[in-house]
Amino acid sequence: MKMMMMRGSSPRGSSMAHNHWTGISSHPPFSDLSDINNNKCLPGQSLSSSTKINSKPKTLPREHIDRYKRGDTHPVSALYQLSQVLQFQLDMKETVTTAGITGFYFAFCAVIDGVQYKTGMGITKKEARAKAAGLALEELIASLENDGIPSDVSAGPPPLPVREKDSTIPEVYSGRAVIERKNPIKDQVPNVVMEMFTKLMDSYPEFSGCGGTVAAFVMLSPAGCEVVALGTGSSNTKSSPAPTGRILHDSHAVVTARRSLMRFLYRNLLLFFSKNSALEEKSVFQQDQTTKLLSLKNHFTLHLYLSQLPKGAAQIPSQLRLNPLSISAWEVNNQIGLHAVVEGKVFSKFSSSYEQMGSHVVSMSGTDKIMQWQVLGFQGALLSHFIEPVYVSSIFIGNGSCSDTRGMEMAVNQRVDGITSALPLYYCVYRPHISLVSSAVPPDAHPSQKSLSLNWSHGDLLVEVVNALDGKSTEDSPFKSSPALASRLCKAAMLSRFNLVAKEAQREELLTAVTYREAKMMAKPYQEAKSVLKSYLERKGYGQWVEKPPISDHFSM
Repeated sequence: MKMMMMRGSSPRGSSMAHNHWTGISSHPPFSDLSDINNNKCLPGQSLSSSTKINSKPKTLPREHIDRYKRGDTHPVSALYQLSQVLQFQLDMKETVTTAGITGFYFAFCAVIDGVQYKTGMGITKKEARAKAAGLALEELIASLENDGIPSDVSAGPPPLPVREKDSTIPEVYSGRAVIERKNPIKDQVPNVVMEMFTKLMDSYPEFSGCGGTVAAFVMLSPAGCEVVALGTGSSNTKSSPAPTGRILHDSHAVVTARRSLMRFLYRNLLLFFSKNSALEEKSVFQQDQTTKLLSLKNHFTLHLYLSQLPKGAAQIPSQLRLNPLSISAWEVNNQIGLHAVVEGKVFSKFSSSYEQMGSHVVSMSGTDKIMQWQVLGFQGALLSHFIEPVYVSSIFIGNGSCSDTRGMEMAVNQRVDGITSALPLYYCVYRPHISLVSSAVPPDAHPSQKSLSLNWSHGDLLVEVVNALDGKSTEDSPFKSSPALASRLCKAAMLSRFNLVAKEAQREELLTAVTYREAKMMAKPYQEAKSVLKSYLERKGYGQWVEKPPISDHFSM
């Protein structure tokens, strides 16, 4: 897997009233992590056949560490020496400057077994590499001295260290889970999604028919895996755009889940800005004292589960990926270019059928949206006023009929290769690890209610069911926000949450925005990144990104 070129700091019910806004319920978002947040453990020690050596150390490499601490060994040399002794894979990668640094600087970071360490900067490449190696050594040596080397290392790579032998709590190092091999994250994610999905369906069996396509966001923390947002659905609305902000135009599972994730993020922002230390501790956010923006806490990572490949270029036929020279350039563009969805049907932006759709409401395909979110962040424009871009570290496809993920890799990662250097601070191409996993959807889940979409996020007492064709809650939805049946995922609801958070955060300048569109356009770095992305895709020949008519954003609260 190619690593991302990261900008910014390295890893570090029935009403919409009290519970809906604060998420304060009998289950806090995550358990108290104060006793384990600062524990560190050795990065994953899996080895390729080319780097595996027969004799492995049984003691801490004290001699190498002492020589480095005395200044007898250059940081880069010391890091490479430890990589040989401890048998981890090391790569010194050039990246981009962080934390608002201006001027001409070089930047490097150490990548150890796929884990990216803090960025080092200097006026020369040599200086930047040395600083990056020093930052990595600082964390690595502290980890070794605190936790030591597993003693039983004679038969193959040792088991990944855990906090205590009998503990089932996974520890996290620099944004990646370090857990027992018998329970890797690719097993944990579908398991917790299935558990949550089954729980929701058991609670609302009358809506089990709208679970044919499922997407979920899972947060991995030192306390374990937890589903924080879930959505189902496979269609978009027939309603025309209107200046009300109260219609959901796209109710595909991944879009529904992502908007549910945004509600989860708003809820955690309210916890952070609550001026209550106990509530603030429960938030998933921490603050960068330099930029004052928030980011996910150091040991928290986000992962996306999809019950099937999203619509669009991810579903490229195998022959296009395996033998592209055997087909026409037009056919290649038709498949790997941008795709639009109209009333649930997918059209290539290059097809004549798409050009005949006229005034129908058009949405970009799920694949294209995931690609966009992995550049701009899943938080969207409004939330970017408060937080750094939020990316997913892994995408898991739980579809037994899917044989490979190469189409997804091409559509999400390769189409935006080379764009990072043109993006503003904090934005990047974050390349997620994409893999196939077991299905989280019970085999008896029959999609008999295809026009319905279900949504839920952590802290919700009730699920909401939306009729995708009209973009509103159904009459029998367990959760209804108002008699008008506007969904809690609609733009108006998001603007209301935005205003509430801006008030709690004492961001008076944000409260001057009159309309939803104005609040979005005030997020200048986000809008710049979005403009760069759209121009890049068009220049590369993938087609033109479809925007909703501006009228749909010209509303106020």
